[in-house]
Amino acid sequence: MSRHLEATIESFPIAGGFTISRGTKTEALVVTCRITDGTAIGLGECVPYARYGETLDGVLADIVAIAPAIAAGMTRETLQGAMKPGAARNAVDCALWDLEAKLSGTTVAGHILTSPPKPLITAYTISLGEPGTMAAKAAENAHRPLLKVKVGTGDDESRIRAVCAAAPKSTIILDANEGWPVDQLARHIGISAECGVALVEQPLPAGQDAALADVEHKVVICADESVHTGGDLAALRNRYDAINIKLDKTGGLTEALTMKRDAQALGFRIMVGCMVGSSLAMAPAMLLAQDADFVDLDGPLLLARDREPGLAYEGSLAFPPAPALWG
Repeated sequence: MSRHLEATIESFPIAGGFTISRGTKTEALVVTCRITDGTAIGLGECVPYARYGETLDGVLADIVAIAPAIAAGMTRETLQGAMKPGAARNAVDCALWDLEAKLSGTTVAGHILTSPPKPLITAYTISLGEPGTMAAKAAENAHRPLLKVKVGTGDDESRIRAVCAAAPKSTIILDANEGWPVDQLARHIGISAECGVALVEQPLPAGQDAALADVEHKVVICADESVHTGGDLAALRNRYDAINIKLDKTGGLTEALTMKRDAQALGFRIMVGCMVGSSLAMAPAMLLAQDADFVDLDGPLLLARDREPGLAYEGSLAFPPAPALWG
């Protein structure tokens, strides 16, 4: 029986806005892929990211273009060579995983994990803002065990100190989104270490991160924009201690699983992260993150409205997806 693919753009409002060093978003615009064989439907969601040259219309077109091959029986394995890594392939790959699970009666978790998936502590994101505003938001969420704090200005000392003081019992990770100048790198890392920060994510622009090989790593330094697929790993070994795996970068769960295995073999610590999307985007990442060192899958917590059914959260504890959602 042939398979039919369709893709649509959907919008989910963000509660209060979401600000990083590159700007502010008030809604999560996602592309949802549906693949059906007439008896079951597989779903996948992706978030096109302008930083990587992606647009909603471009990603939508890339997904629609692969529809004839999907109808002809393209597998996840052949999909990897037919589409480039990125958001479009992620949506199709995850929809195929979901469809396979529904048709086989075996969950994705049962296929890729050796034991049942467990709830995980996820980071909760504090948007970039003035130090006092960020401190107030951190204090409001100081009960959460893990906070991810957006920084990325020429002088973040006051932000780092204010947030760490406001949430003294929380583990703090900083995400500079490529925003730290090279001449401030050592200073900001030193301040981070002094304040007990656990990890700094992507401090320098991708392509300018060679300086990380020459600075003392007083905290764990994690690659995000500098790492997309497994082929990027070898070049990062003397620059980063950890990598952030996002399905919208790898182009789906299939590549992400391989990349995670290879990264662990090279000694990298693992963060599993996300773009701002709905629970459908988080669901496959929850399975990928089962033994990760850091989990950053709070996308639905930042939304004013999520999918139904969505992932279950109790505070910062995220529960594995139910089959009614995905997988």
